[in-house]
Amino acid sequence: MPAPADPAPRRGRAEARPEVAEIFRRFGPAYLRDHVLVPTQAKALRAAIACRTAVLGGHLDVCPCCGASKPSYNSCRNRHCPTCQGLQAAKWVASRLDRILPTPHFHVVFTLPEPLRPVALANPKLVYDLLFAAASDTLLELGRTHLGATLGITAVLHTWARDMGFHPHLHCVVTGGGLSLDCERWVAGNAAFLFHVDVMRALFRGKFLDGLARAQKAGTLRFVGTSAHLADPVAFAKMRDGLYKTRWMVFAKKPFGGAEQVVRYLGRYTHRVAIGSSRLVSVEDDAIVFRTRGDATCRLDSDEFLRRFLLHVLPAGFRKIRHYGLFAPANIRTRFEAARLLLDALVPRQRERRARADLVLRPVDVLCPACGVGILVRQPLPPPARAPPASP
Repeated sequence: MPAPADPAPRRGRAEARPEVAEIFRRFGPAYLRDHVLVPTQAKALRAAIACRTAVLGGHLDVCPCCGASKPSYNSCRNRHCPTCQGLQAAKWVASRLDRILPTPHFHVVFTLPEPLRPVALANPKLVYDLLFAAASDTLLELGRTHLGATLGITAVLHTWARDMGFHPHLHCVVTGGGLSLDCERWVAGNAAFLFHVDVMRALFRGKFLDGLARAQKAGTLRFVGTSAHLADPVAFAKMRDGLYKTRWMVFAKKPFGGAEQVVRYLGRYTHRVAIGSSRLVSVEDDAIVFRTRGDATCRLDSDEFLRRFLLHVLPAGFRKIRHYGLFAPANIRTRFEAARLLLDALVPRQRERRARADLVLRPVDVLCPACGVGILVRQPLPPPARAPPASP
């Protein structure tokens, strides 16, 4: 009687989990060859393919005790690479935590409605700039009119949904109060309520559509692909009028756990695009499977996965993190410092937190994983060999 078959092997701790970098290296070269990409997309994909490979050089970690060695290759440092931006994200979180004021904060999300997404794909810089301007102007204006104060705002652009689809929206961390317009006192807002969401929604919608109409009138809007029909002024006016009647998505709530939690949440996405390796389930030749929400998953072929990823490559030089009001760079040494003094912001808890953040960012000695005794010593790797010149 034959022996029973072994059960299907389970993923163990020692088994390597799939990584996003594997997808780029495995399928990226063929995608570059078979598709026409804009320069920023091609640059981002090439960087992700080369990231942490011998192409970029690196160093050798050697144990002086047991002699074990392991190469570590350099990162591409492209801001769209989902593999190598961990240190930059940690530095950003540390800098933001240093500028949290001891006052209630709110988490506000402004989302572009679906009919505007084709326009955003054809005009990313213009539409994203409008999104930042309309959202920040909405919050600052309501701060002036309702509180008579200047708020502090940090805004971060996200362009993806959990399935990596195109979904432009802006996350804002907003102080629940502000510095009076004469800079003499701190004006506290309602600790449980920022502004009425319907007021924010209507004001944001009006400011954004007004800016879009002015851009269309000035001829700076491009209409290509699925937005080509909007080049007709009548069609554009019809879309705009319809959007005035649409309920725009504006979400606002007090952060559970405080502003620090929201800063750390945003820090997971400020220096990464679309997806991280932790959400990958499997990478096969015919499909890439990753988690979306809860136990739900999304299954895409490699071309569709890379197409969706490249939707989120930003225009060259575009700033996806911006600060307004008290947090604006021009106000850090003036209004922000005045607010900090009024709120007695420099408390021991913040000093300790900054000390811990600084400690995390310092390099530390690494024990050899083979013997557990030696301290790894870093040695330079020789530069990659160049291919011989082609014969005439």
